[in-house]
Amino acid sequence: MEIGIIGLGLIGGSLAKAISQNTDNTVYGYDISDQVVKKAVLVNAIEQPLTDDLLTQCDIVIVALYPQATIDYVTKHAELFKPGAVVVDCCGVKKPVCDRLIPLAEEKGFLFVGGHPMAGLEHSGFTYAKKSLFNNASMIFTATRGPIESMSKLKDLFTSIGFTNIEITTPEEHDRRIAFTSQLAHVVSNAYIKSPTAQQHEGFSAGSYKDLTRVAKLNEDMWTELFLKNPDNLVTEIDTLMENLKQYRDAISSGDDDTLRRLLREGREKKALIDNEIF
Repeated sequence: MEIGIIGLGLIGGSLAKAISQNTDNTVYGYDISDQVVKKAVLVNAIEQPLTDDLLTQCDIVIVALYPQATIDYVTKHAELFKPGAVVVDCCGVKKPVCDRLIPLAEEKGFLFVGGHPMAGLEHSGFTYAKKSLFNNASMIFTATRGPIESMSKLKDLFTSIGFTNIEITTPEEHDRRIAFTSQLAHVVSNAYIKSPTAQQHEGFSAGSYKDLTRVAKLNEDMWTELFLKNPDNLVTEIDTLMENLKQYRDAISSGDDDTLRRLLREGREKKALIDNEIF
């Protein structure tokens, strides 16, 4: 197949490397930075730069841009996708993107599938892209009314580059769950590191500190857009966390060892239950 990748940052660049080096597909790539495109060609991540002419030949187009940029790109190039082509995005929110692009795709004769690769690093950019980024990761797709063959094609492609779990869900369910599993974690980490005590952590920190602060080093432009495109779900999760934290705070402040022990036990048991359900 001929595959076009729009955006050669961490995710798009890693997809390009993984597909080029692990499959027989031909990969073309586009990025706003000409230097990134040249580097991608040099390291054999892409066959050549993606032009409008090549875009018309692509069987699959992967758009690895921010949500609004994804909407803008697909809308602008809707006439160029060949009939039956599959266009899949990589955004961390799905409903705002799918609501705009699924009707457009149906009108223009191509298939749009919302996608979200559950992989990443605390760094961004092509420099950090690697073909192994998706090993043992989950790939989320939104349900589509398109032919089953198209979804099979996507599943085969993504499992061939390391994904070991494919999830099919609705845009609404994706955004509800991701508010907790990803977005809330970034909010908490980013807020946690703002404590003045963080500047005196050296020699007094270990695994728990490193785990909790890892994603505080985020891309504020991307995460601002992701948070603001999923406000209701994320605010609900933040409110729940604040209510839970207040219970711990009150028990500690009042010296209520019975309540504190109960809260800690409940958290431990909930973690054990969830781990058993997953594994």
